[in-house]
Amino acid sequence: MLSHVTVGITDFPRAFAFYSAVMAVLDLPLRFTEPEYGFAGWNPKDGGRPVFFISTPFDGRAATPGNGSMTAFLAPSRAIVDAGYEAAIAAGGTCEGPPGLRAHYHPNYYGAYFRDPDGNKLCLCCHEPEPSGD
Repeated sequence: MLSHVTVGITDFPRAFAFYSAVMAVLDLPLRFTEPEYGFAGWNPKDGGRPVFFISTPFDGRAATPGNGSMTAFLAPSRAIVDAGYEAAIAAGGTCEGPPGLRAHYHPNYYGAYFRDPDGNKLCLCCHEPEPSGD
């Protein structure tokens, strides 16, 4: 459904370090980076879409987070949600809701919410049930 998502950033080295930590946990490889232009993108291992970009705004004005905007990344397991959240907080993110079940969405929705250093709201979520110990 989506081709790409871009979030605006103000400090490329800081944002690149933050997103590199989160994307590593999600196992999403860096597709390219152009630090001189304040631009980087990650995509699935197969090289397909969607691509997630960080970028300083092309118009040269300050990046600002959208009110009500959020980018959610699908995680393959609850453990990856937990690890990604911890990586985000350790890399300078701020908590908007720690990892946990959000049964009001559906019985298996497990998510964590945080903001990047520029204030963009992000989510890591898993829609799968907790694996049984069988």
